Amino acid sequence: MEKKQFIKNLGNKDNIDSLFLVKYIALVESKDGRTYLNMIVADATGDLEVKKWQGAEEVAEQISRGDYVEIQGKINSYQNRLQLIASEIRPAVKDNLRREDFVQVSANPPDRMFGELMAIVETLDDVYIKDFLHATLYDPEISRRLKIWAAGKSIHHCYEGGLLEHTLSSVKLAVLLSAHYAVNRNYVVAGAVFHDIAKIYELSDGDLVDYTEEGKLIGHLIKSFELLDRFTAKITNFPHTTKMHLRHILASHHGEYEFGSPKTPQTSEALLVHHIDLIDSKMNSFETAKRQDNSLGHWTGLVKHLNRIVYKGELPTFREYLKTPEGVQQSNEEVVAVSAKKSQKKNEKGELKHSFGDHLKNFKVNNNDNDNDNT
Repeated sequence: MEKKQFIKNLGNKDNIDSLFLVKYIALVESKDGRTYLNMIVADATGDLEVKKWQGAEEVAEQISRGDYVEIQGKINSYQNRLQLIASEIRPAVKDNLRREDFVQVSANPPDRMFGELMAIVETLDDVYIKDFLHATLYDPEISRRLKIWAAGKSIHHCYEGGLLEHTLSSVKLAVLLSAHYAVNRNYVVAGAVFHDIAKIYELSDGDLVDYTEEGKLIGHLIKSFELLDRFTAKITNFPHTTKMHLRHILASHHGEYEFGSPKTPQTSEALLVHHIDLIDSKMNSFETAKRQDNSLGHWTGLVKHLNRIVYKGELPTFREYLKTPEGVQQSNEEVVAVSAKKSQKKNEKGELKHSFGDHLKNFKVNNNDNDNDNT
């Protein structure tokens, strides 16, 4: 059976007869004592909650997490969120389905991302760190896994290719921010490359991401130490002090003890890697919530791991306030012309004596003013 209905296109009261991948399934007791089946199903465009009231126990015996199912039912709006009330749920044969219809994948081609990553590594001027990253990233097993692995199960970059996408984005931020703060770019880039790389062993591949036995027992942070030892050993006379500072960046990249870091960042480079990881993961969580949420209106439902709702609408631009009397959007050239005329009129009236650029020329920074700044 060909999949024709996708989650992102569903609307309230739509009749559904389509195929989905089961991400979660459980029998739940309602307030009035009835047992119903609660499921989260997915396709390549997002997730959807499903409820089945009649025959719940029978369906639960036939279906497990990771199965493909055919569901018939109707979309309903409950507490401003869309859910599917199922009348029929049947197992589907995976062999007859197109995997790309069900598995979420990074929008960026993996080979292109890997090429961009290696191009940045080539710009490093610390030969020991550069050779170490070469040895790691060109390892056949690591490069293969890095291109297809997710970065997480449920928090951020939770899709095929997500780990490489997160790594590349972090490395790009490392280049920009290490220059801005005048810290050692070699260590910041290396930390951005390596901080999550051991997730290729912590997480599984396949249609649904889960934690491996090694991931549950060891975790990616400790596993990253093993990889660091393994690949620095391939570099003749790799400096002990360089390795120690790389280990500190890995050990502290979660930032705080309560978030799993055995150490808090104690170098500028380690602090920067921690915040780069935090920025990129949170931004991805926000964008994913906005893209996949099926709540009605401009707000998502509660995003549990962010502990907030997220605004889905586009923020207004100044062009929206510069419309002709007929309400027609002006072109860029018209906007510039209107702004120039307004500035000229203000100058003629003596209301605006100096441009913003003129003020900048006269602006002086007093370093002593920052002594009490705790930001």
